[in-house]
Amino acid sequence: MAYEFVTYEVRDHIGYITLNRPEVMNALHAAAHVELNAIYDEAAEDADVWVIIVTGAGERAFSAGNDLKATAEASRRPDAAPMRLGPSGSGRSGGGFGGNTTRWDFVKPIIAAVNGWAMGGGFEIVLAADIVIAADHAQLGLPEPRVGLLAGAGGVHRLPRQLGMKRAMGMILTAKPIDAATALDWGLVNEVTSLADLMPTAERWAKEIMECSPLAIRASKEAAMLGMHMSMEEVMSTRFEGLERMTGSEDMVEGPRAFAEKRPPQWKGR
Repeated sequence: MAYEFVTYEVRDHIGYITLNRPEVMNALHAAAHVELNAIYDEAAEDADVWVIIVTGAGERAFSAGNDLKATAEASRRPDAAPMRLGPSGSGRSGGGFGGNTTRWDFVKPIIAAVNGWAMGGGFEIVLAADIVIAADHAQLGLPEPRVGLLAGAGGVHRLPRQLGMKRAMGMILTAKPIDAATALDWGLVNEVTSLADLMPTAERWAKEIMECSPLAIRASKEAAMLGMHMSMEEVMSTRFEGLERMTGSEDMVEGPRAFAEKRPPQWKGR
């Protein structure tokens, strides 16, 4: 399927999502959210997709977040249909801002390759990813209070959970961004690299993930995310759906067999 505001392609089990509005620093409007939700729906159902890498077009920005100009223009049209707005003020459907911020059942790994500014909703997309690789010139922040909004696509909730309360509140209440080096030091990103090496580094991480069983990876992500708010007693007695899908699968047989035969496993994802 062709998309206008996002590009999507699948190569070697990796789904590449590129936010493609560089003329507005990859800010997202309602139509872009529709496309992103469709892409994540497609990726979730596609057995050939094992890992997602999401990035932005160009060298300036991953995403500047919500396209406030597009939202304002749409609201001024006399014939405009009422738009259902999410917490950050942009029209979107089930997967949340950028297609991933409220997609609770997406168990395939998401790697964010942050190629520049990740502001507001752009940073919230990053916070909703599993692994983050940042170019060394990247800036990350939640500036919504400076335009009378709050980071309601998960930012004000995910940031304290991932960063700790004092540093998170410092970012949230001042609305000031941090640079990539600080984000690495604070544990918000996994690796910082040059812009030229950004995608190769993200692909290296993806390939390392794909050395593992895709069913085991999905089961692991599901258990880690859903178990985060459970007590240890509860989580240890819960059998998550991913574990059930993994149990008895061809990959579960292949893993120990390949180890015993001293050869790389041939994963099938089933």
